[in-house]
Amino acid sequence: MASTPVYLWRLAPDGYATYRQLRALGLRPGGQGIAAELQRTRRKRPPLVAYLYRIDCAKPVRPMTPARWAALGKANAAQRICPNCGRDAGYRIPRSHGMCGTCIHHHEEQRAA
Repeated sequence: MASTPVYLWRLAPDGYATYRQLRALGLRPGGQGIAAELQRTRRKRPPLVAYLYRIDCAKPVRPMTPARWAALGKANAAQRICPNCGRDAGYRIPRSHGMCGTCIHHHEEQRAA
């Protein structure tokens, strides 16, 4: 039965990296499975777990194409439009609010009155 090795915090051997560390190096896991786990124990809480990938098996990050940039721009633009007033808020509207700051302000005023 195969199992992944578990290393304690800061004790993983060279040649392994987390997903974020791979991205900082300009790499991606590239279809490989998790090679090891990194655990950080905490008192009275469950341990924090990070998954490690082998650097030698990682592949370069795929470059952004013009079509992908366009799709990303459209998605970001859609998140800036307020569903209540239909105006561009100038920032990405948080899902927790569901409306721009101006609409939130008007909504709060109406509830207070």
